[in-house]
Amino acid sequence: MWKGLLDQLLNGMMVRDRLLVRFPDGDSRHYGPDIGETVQIAINDPATIRALCLHPELALGEAFMDGSLVLIDTNLDDLLRVLLRNRDAGDMPAWVVSSDRFRYHLRRIVQRNSPVRARANVAHHYDMSDELYRLFLDTDMQYSCAYFTDPKMSLEAAQEAKKAHIAAKLCLEPGQHVLDIGCGWGGLALTLARDYDVRVTGITLSENQLRTARTRAEAEGLSDRVQFFLEDYRDTQGIFDRIVSVGMLEHVGLPNFDTYFTRLHDLLTPDGIALIHAIGRSAPPMPHSAWLNKYIFPGGYVPSLSEIAGPMERAGLWQSDIEIWRLHYARTLRAWRKRFEANSDKLREMYDDRFLAMFRYYFAICIASFEHQAQAVYQFQLARKRDSVPLTRDYLYRHPSRLPPQRATTS
Repeated sequence: MWKGLLDQLLNGMMVRDRLLVRFPDGDSRHYGPDIGETVQIAINDPATIRALCLHPELALGEAFMDGSLVLIDTNLDDLLRVLLRNRDAGDMPAWVVSSDRFRYHLRRIVQRNSPVRARANVAHHYDMSDELYRLFLDTDMQYSCAYFTDPKMSLEAAQEAKKAHIAAKLCLEPGQHVLDIGCGWGGLALTLARDYDVRVTGITLSENQLRTARTRAEAEGLSDRVQFFLEDYRDTQGIFDRIVSVGMLEHVGLPNFDTYFTRLHDLLTPDGIALIHAIGRSAPPMPHSAWLNKYIFPGGYVPSLSEIAGPMERAGLWQSDIEIWRLHYARTLRAWRKRFEANSDKLREMYDDRFLAMFRYYFAICIASFEHQAQAVYQFQLARKRDSVPLTRDYLYRHPSRLPPQRATTS
C-alpha cells in the first residue's frame, strides 16, 4: 500500500528531472522524464516509505538523519535542489496538499510564542554549547547573514561589512542609546559601543548567550557602555535613540507581529530609527518547514513581505528604506558549512552521528531555500518621522568617513 502511494506521489511530482529509488526489498524504480538532472537514493527501512507518504518534508530530513535514506552517487545539495524544483513544478497528491493547508491555517495557533514558550524555543537551539558555534561561526560569533560586498572576501570581512552597513543605516551619533533586541553573543552591541561611541542595551532569551556577552563586555572594558539582560522585548522599558534587531523577527511568530512593531514604535524617541534585519519570503505565505520547526527552530517562521507590511503600517512607523539581500545568506551558510566540516573530528568527539547529520541537513536545506526558493534577507529601516534619515541612499555609499577606518576598508 505505502509503496504504491509513494509511487503516486513521486510520479506526480517528478516532471523536470529524474529520481532513481532503490527500495528495501531490492526493487529499483525511476521517476520523471529522461531529461534534466538525475539523482539516486536508497531507502533501507520500510517505515520510511510510510513516513514519506504522510509527511514528505519532515520524513526526508529524519530519514537522512537516521541513515534510513542513503544518497547514491549524488550529494545532499543536488538531491534537495532537484526535489524542490520538481515539487514546485509538479503535482502533489491531494492528501499532501490538504496536510500543508492544515499546517498553514494552524500558524496563528502554533506560533503564539508567549514569553514562556519563546524562552523555551530559544533554549532549544541557542543554549547548546558555545563551543559548537565557535567551530563554524566567524571570530565575532555573528549567527546571521553576512554582507559579501566582494564575492572573494572572507567570512570575517563579510560579517564586519554587515555590521558597518547596519551602523550606517542607524545614522549613529556619539552618546546615543541603542537597544539591541536579540543580541546573540554580543558582537554587534560591542562593535557599536566600541567603534561608534554609543551606549547599548542588549536583550536576549538565551542564558548561554547572556553569559558569553557579559564576559566579552568585561574583557573588552566595555561594561560601562554595554549592558546585557535576559529579557523579552515585550517587557523592555525605556526610550531609545536607535533600535537594532538582527535575526530575531523570525522567532516572533505571526500572531505577535503587531505587538512587535508597536513595541518598536513605543520604545523609540520621536527622532528615533530602527533597523530590522530578518529572513523573509518574496512570495505568498506558506507553512514553515516542519523539519526546521521540530529540530532547529521551534516556533520559528519566515514571513512574506505581505505579512509584515500591515503590522508596520498599523504601528505608525515610516518605512524609510527596505533593502533585499539575495544569495548573501547562501554564501554565509556555505562558509559555515565549510568550517563545520573542517572541524568534523572535533565535532565527532562532542556529538553523535545523528546530531551531525541533523546539522548537515540544516545547512543544506537552508542553502537550497536561499538558492532555489523565494527566500532572502530583508533590512527594514523604520522611523517615527519621515525625515529622520537622509532622503537618498547616498549617505550609505559615498561617505566612507562615516565609518571607522577598519570598517571602511572591509566594506
